[in-house]
Amino acid sequence: MDRQITSTDKAPAAVGPYSQAVSANGFVFAAGQVGLDPATGQLVGKDVASQTRQALQNIKAVLEASSSCLDHVVKTTVYLADIADYGAMNEVYAEFFAEKPPARAAFQVAALPLGARVEIAAIAQVCACDGEEGECNCGCS
Repeated sequence: MDRQITSTDKAPAAVGPYSQAVSANGFVFAAGQVGLDPATGQLVGKDVASQTRQALQNIKAVLEASSSCLDHVVKTTVYLADIADYGAMNEVYAEFFAEKPPARAAFQVAALPLGARVEIAAIAQVCACDGEEGECNCGCS
């Protein structure tokens, strides 16, 4: 099996023995992202909305470094520290997946790394475009 590991400084570095993403068989499997600012390594705020926005920006950066993009996401998994945050998370999530949203699972967990309010993982198709390696130019956002 051909497997490629993605690492980009446009998203937070892995905080354990895992890769930011692995590409295999035409898909990108992006590790869960919390709302860490890649420049500071700190959570962007205490509220779920700001952390959701940053987590999705981090996923976007990892996907783009993997020759994919948010438009090619087929499945996400959302982990919430408190299911009462579902509505606020959903509002921000809808900004990133306004048209043709991917399949999704969302649920409450006992705790998340670094005291985060939300963590999001994604699976996306690799773009079938002719961009340079690590660059998607198929017109997706």
